[in-house]
Amino acid sequence: MTVEKTIIRPGKGRIPRSGELVTAHYVGKLADGTVFDSSRDRNKPLSFLIGIGSVIRGWDDGIMEMQLGEIAILNVSSDFGYGDDGMPPKIPPKSDLEFEVELLSAGDDVASASFCERASQ
Repeated sequence: MTVEKTIIRPGKGRIPRSGELVTAHYVGKLADGTVFDSSRDRNKPLSFLIGIGSVIRGWDDGIMEMQLGEIAILNVSSDFGYGDDGMPPKIPPKSDLEFEVELLSAGDDVASASFCERASQ
């Protein structure tokens, strides 16, 4: 029934505005730790319009509270994720999810390159 955010690395920039194009790296995991998707593995961050329902509600709500350059864990309850149906075959029905998200840009504002470099993996 919610999204909970835990900051891994604070950001230094502003937060996104609804309807703005944002770019983020993410790793999505099931509750058991199984990775079901990762922009980092593809080395291609995802760009999308925030706050208008183009992504799951947990992302709209959670990323709208992140600062540029921030890395956070978003724990997303199933009703703020893919709900009763899930996203077979990778996400079972009623799955709570965990996303590690790094907010790289919002609108024309980009986190500094040195700040976006990930700490030791």
